Amino acid sequence: MSYQLSPWSLIDLFPGLEGPELEGAFTQLDEQVAGFEKLRPQLKSDIAVSSFLEVVQDIEEATRLAHKLYSFAGLAFAADTQDQRIQALLGRIQQFMAEMENRTLFFSLWWKDLDQVNAARLMSASGDYRYYLEVMRKFKPHTLSEAEEKIVNLKNVTGSSALVTLYDALTNRYVFKVEVDGQVREMTRGELMALVRLPDPDARARAYQELYRVYGDDGPVLGQMYQTLVRDWRNENLSLRHFAEPIAARNLGNDVPDQAVEALLKVARENATIFQRFFRLKARLLGVDRLRRYDIYAPVVKSEKTYEFGPAAEMVLDSFASFHPDLATLARRVLDENHMDSEVRKGKQSGAFCASVIPGMTPWVKLNYQGHADDVATMAHELGHAIHSMMAADHSVFTFHSSLPLAETASTFGEMMLVDKLLASETDEAVRRDLLFRQVDDAYATIMRQSYFALFEKRAHEMIQDNASVDELAAAYLENLHEQFGDSVEVGDEFKWEWVSIPHIFHTPFYVYAYAFGQLLVLALYQQFRAEGEAFKPRYLKILAAGGSEAPAKICAEAGIDINSEAFWQGGFDVLSNLVDELEKMKE
Repeated sequence: MSYQLSPWSLIDLFPGLEGPELEGAFTQLDEQVAGFEKLRPQLKSDIAVSSFLEVVQDIEEATRLAHKLYSFAGLAFAADTQDQRIQALLGRIQQFMAEMENRTLFFSLWWKDLDQVNAARLMSASGDYRYYLEVMRKFKPHTLSEAEEKIVNLKNVTGSSALVTLYDALTNRYVFKVEVDGQVREMTRGELMALVRLPDPDARARAYQELYRVYGDDGPVLGQMYQTLVRDWRNENLSLRHFAEPIAARNLGNDVPDQAVEALLKVARENATIFQRFFRLKARLLGVDRLRRYDIYAPVVKSEKTYEFGPAAEMVLDSFASFHPDLATLARRVLDENHMDSEVRKGKQSGAFCASVIPGMTPWVKLNYQGHADDVATMAHELGHAIHSMMAADHSVFTFHSSLPLAETASTFGEMMLVDKLLASETDEAVRRDLLFRQVDDAYATIMRQSYFALFEKRAHEMIQDNASVDELAAAYLENLHEQFGDSVEVGDEFKWEWVSIPHIFHTPFYVYAYAFGQLLVLALYQQFRAEGEAFKPRYLKILAAGGSEAPAKICAEAGIDINSEAFWQGGFDVLSNLVDELEKMKE
């Protein structure tokens, strides 16, 4: 069959926004929680293993239904951020889930407070639940009283969660107007960003100028939202939970040592010169003295090859199959079950993601596909995420999701397999060179850009604590860009508003370093694959099948990787440095 651009179907979650199934799920979850509350008297230090496991299984059953409800609203909102019925449902579910969480809070508080001997006794008999239980106890030093935890959950509904929904609703209604082929066109953000990879330098400049004109018009308001979210993060995680610094709360949530993240960001900063070399090379090939920030994704050759969606999907599936047929079979499920929303529409959330709801259920993938090579790579990336969660479907709802830093493993690996396939089959040298340059373009976007976002977040959190204005934050962001690019790229003043256009720093503070972590990890793994061939594959599949059932450091250690080592992170940058060397030789 030939796959076509289409919206997704959410019928595997619920038939629609209105109807007995959705209402029945609210009732069912309420009843499950009521039954769970009756188990509270059983939670004693000498609880029998069998009784304890029944309690955990009850939590899992309720969590599965909660994930279905929450995902249905979230996916519906992503598909149409302007539908008021969906906005209302999302608000209702956020409130309902906060109430359910408060009613079940007693279990996690009891578990964190349980003595070590009995905790070890119960964990040793908990099978796949062990890591979930182990991680929960790591939060003990940062846990509040039951009454305080309930207040935090409730205030988030009308506080940070509400602000994030408002940010999405506001920014996804933006319309961008830009001249293309002599006519002014209205565009979504996704359509606008396709222009920045075109050969026409004026089109690239107009696209970026329009992007930051629109965001800049609301910059003071969006910046105020960000200040409020940062203060909320600090109030909860530093003032109440006593984390040492803002990023430490995310690190513990990822179960990654602070030392590993600091090593990653330190080494990234030290290697900014690799991409500066690349941008100087690109400037020479484009025949200019210095790149403008508008030009960093410019193609070095005028290859405007596009890919129809159906053949592109088959190409991605073939690249997975060339590694292992099971990977292609899993990815195909997303398309065959109509779990992919691939088309570009007004009101649809920009960007791309993969949402894995519960083990055993095929994930949903959102794209905004426009036929460019990077759109094909994005498809491979998001289907890689889907494969990762489906490979880990044997785990519990608590442990099938990998942690954020490892979540980029299968996605980035999938992209690299696709690029290798494209290079192997492409006879047009212009297209081949374009693909090689895009590899480094994408490495910049995934590693250096995201690392500098994280460095900006660290600084912004401190500046806001010191009462910095939105304009001062914008000035700090420009400084961040100047350090990142050195003298290799000219940065226009409008880029001071780039930070208010980055959804991740609003949605999930310090999420962004996971991209750099994942990309550098995959560079190491891909080197192993090229060196070892078939012998590597079982080890890689084992990493994917682990999901989130072990600590990232342990999963990586089994692949021979020490995430605390600066030398490991440097190894990833050495691969990139060698790739830039190769491109420089091609130029000669």
